[in-house]
Amino acid sequence: MSEPFFYLAPELWGDQAILEGQEARHLARVLRLPAGAHVGLLDGQGRSGEFEILSVTKKNVQLQRLSESRTPMPRARAIMALAYSKAVRRGFFMEKAVELGAHAIWLWQADHSQGRLSPAAQETCQGQMIAGAKQCGNPWLPEVRVLDRGVDELVRLAAEADHRILPWELQDGVHMLTPELAGREGLTVYAIGPEGGFSPRELEAMNAAGFIPVSLGARVLRCETAATLCLGLHWWASQQAGRADATGEPACP
Repeated sequence: MSEPFFYLAPELWGDQAILEGQEARHLARVLRLPAGAHVGLLDGQGRSGEFEILSVTKKNVQLQRLSESRTPMPRARAIMALAYSKAVRRGFFMEKAVELGAHAIWLWQADHSQGRLSPAAQETCQGQMIAGAKQCGNPWLPEVRVLDRGVDELVRLAAEADHRILPWELQDGVHMLTPELAGREGLTVYAIGPEGGFSPRELEAMNAAGFIPVSLGARVLRCETAATLCLGLHWWASQQAGRADATGEPACP
């Protein structure tokens, strides 16, 4: 499907659909699409569809469904637990997270985080990821969770995952993050620390919880760089021959 994509919440889908708000304004005022044009819709839960524009008004856009398909959830799923930091360019990472197929993003309050997590962080990140999904056509939107209780909450939630990875630059004698560790079938949590690094308390808690320490190389990486690298390695490894999600196709057109 090569038409421009728009986001429509799952509960609003039907044979006929209505775009309102920012999505309608983008279609009508930016792209200036007329009645009769075809567009793609995504619901963020694996569903995509081709729709025909029936009418465009100042308030909304009326659409008629022509076809619909569903993309199964990947079997190798990555949760990126990204520590909050004022310096992190989250908008960039959120778009990359959609393109590279993240299952979820956990924004967590670390001991060395700069500032406190905003109550609006979840909504802001969701909007950034919708923009990324529309750009690349990924029908799955990562879930965003705000963990304001620090490493204890992170460890508790990560206990339900199949695999736990701890990239950390200040360590000797550990292996690089390899395809054997990244992209495995099941749910993998990657814990990324803040610009100020992990505290001894956090490292002790994650080591006790079974996080596997790995290296990302000799250089100290920014938070969003480390998170994007881990997610890219996870996606790449999951696509290799013999892996559960191997397709031979790129993440985005």
